[in-house]
Amino acid sequence: MVRIFFIALLLLPHLLLSQNPSPTGRWRTIDDETGKPRSVIVIWEESGVLKGKIEQLFLQEDEDPDPLCDKCKGDFKDQPIIGMTILNDLKRSANQWKGGTIMDPDNGKLYNCKIEVIDNGLRLKVRGFIGFSLLGRTQYWEKVE
Repeated sequence: MVRIFFIALLLLPHLLLSQNPSPTGRWRTIDDETGKPRSVIVIWEESGVLKGKIEQLFLQEDEDPDPLCDKCKGDFKDQPIIGMTILNDLKRSANQWKGGTIMDPDNGKLYNCKIEVIDNGLRLKVRGFIGFSLLGRTQYWEKVE
């Protein structure tokens, strides 16, 4: 009986770790200024890393329905924002995914990034930063059912 208890105790951390919800799926981003939905991002895992692309934009009537990334640099310059891969190379580390980048199509800048699934898989904590994680900002994305 004691042996079974210790085996269960040893397996508990593995079971808890494996039950972390996955960040893969569709997520609604929220505009920092208006609090309204801004886009839907699709996140998938490929070769052990996470990637994410813009699937949909929630645009105002006066906005271009097919916007291009005019502030982007390199291969992203003047490319359609819808369909653009903005999350790259995030690797799992315990209950977070980090070590990758996120690109902000509003300003064309690339940031270091880490993400964490929170609230029982209903929200995604997305932290973009330059250099150290302290120098950045956090957004909370909502799971799209």
